[in-house]
Amino acid sequence: MPALFHFDCIFYYVSDLDRSITFYEEVLGLRLSSRDQVARFIIDGALFELVPTNDPHKLSGSGNARLALRVDDMASAIEILQRKGLRSTSVEDKGSGLLSFFHDPDGNEICLWQYR
Repeated sequence: MPALFHFDCIFYYVSDLDRSITFYEEVLGLRLSSRDQVARFIIDGALFELVPTNDPHKLSGSGNARLALRVDDMASAIEILQRKGLRSTSVEDKGSGLLSFFHDPDGNEICLWQYR
């Protein structure tokens, strides 16, 4: 029986699409794949979109989903973010890896994860 559901994308609502594109390109080093009403990035084969909204209730939502980015060296990744003016949370040791969080300009939470 064919699957009923298929993965499409992960997305964050943003208040200023140009500012967010700049953040994801210049701070995180992601490459913009396409842009029309939304901005699209391909991250290791997965589609990540930035969707503009004027509804403040949609920004930095309180849901469970997060963009999680794997890093090889947590300390170096955090140092790079700090040099770019971002603050991250203290690194948490989760046994199988290290975890830290930071936010994009609209308050969307992004995870850094380093496997052991």
